[in-house]
Amino acid sequence: MNRRTFIMLIGGAAMWPRAARAQQREKMRRVGVLMNLAADDTEGSARVTALAQGLQELGWRDGRDVRIDYRWAAADAPSFHRHAQELLTLAPDVIIASATPSVVALQQATRTVPIVFVGVADPVGAGLVESLAHPGGNTTGFSIFEYSISGKWLELLVGSTDRRNTF
Repeated sequence: MNRRTFIMLIGGAAMWPRAARAQQREKMRRVGVLMNLAADDTEGSARVTALAQGLQELGWRDGRDVRIDYRWAAADAPSFHRHAQELLTLAPDVIIASATPSVVALQQATRTVPIVFVGVADPVGAGLVESLAHPGGNTTGFSIFEYSISGKWLELLVGSTDRRNTF
């Protein structure tokens, strides 16, 4: 074996593990979803469809890049806790929680898996997060509305009543 062949052989052997790693698929992400509705509820179906469409617009497809596991509590208090535990045994990368009871059950079950909530009226008042700007812990999300603007609603109502009386 000449020197040039030997160098090519050693160089190729050193590069082989890198080439093999480059061809491996990226880890499939796992998302848990704890819904406060029944599985056959039309609102729940609409939310599931919206989630799938949003993920697809970002380049994520269920079954290819991400696996989504749904649990439906149907507003049954014991179900929230049972389903929270089930989702955690699946080792999700993140859990989406719909409504306050879902978030409460998940927070009682884990302080490490990220929880993203939707459909929560007052997350600060319910004690789910420290503040909207700095939620703290493993929980964050989207509020239905900000309670501090409710005073503005009252001002609008009073203003519209005053205008009616002046005409």
